[in-house]
Amino acid sequence: MQISVYAVGRKMPAWVNQASADYIKRMPRRWQFEVREFAQSQGDSSDVIMAREADMLLAAIPDKAHVIALDNRGAAWSTEQVAGQLERWQELGKSLVVLIGGADGLHPRCRERADQMWSLSPLTFPHPLVRVVLAEQLYRAQTLLDNHPYHRA
Repeated sequence: MQISVYAVGRKMPAWVNQASADYIKRMPRRWQFEVREFAQSQGDSSDVIMAREADMLLAAIPDKAHVIALDNRGAAWSTEQVAGQLERWQELGKSLVVLIGGADGLHPRCRERADQMWSLSPLTFPHPLVRVVLAEQLYRAQTLLDNHPYHRA
């Protein structure tokens, strides 16, 4: 399964790269996992910035990909529910693209393109931390499906 994380923002702190890399290297070899970074846009208003970022993100999405938008309006899943979603995503046989917006969030066009919206938490996280939490939760969900002892809830 191809899993791509499309994230607005570059030049992450070293701790983000280190923590993300740790979880990514643990992921199943059958996954083709990648993080694609997109530059933060500039503009006079958050609407202009989000629209420019949406243009970049949406243009990069493969036609038949299943798209998940990380957004606080999305479904808040438990770890067990994430594992169930992951199982369904794998059964789809499609590439999975997870969108992480910039500082102003995702433009409505990104949410409209998404097949699903997922809220990691009702809290607002800094973008670098979202990458780490997302990687850990995907890894945790797969360990749950594999009956691996990592998840001991």
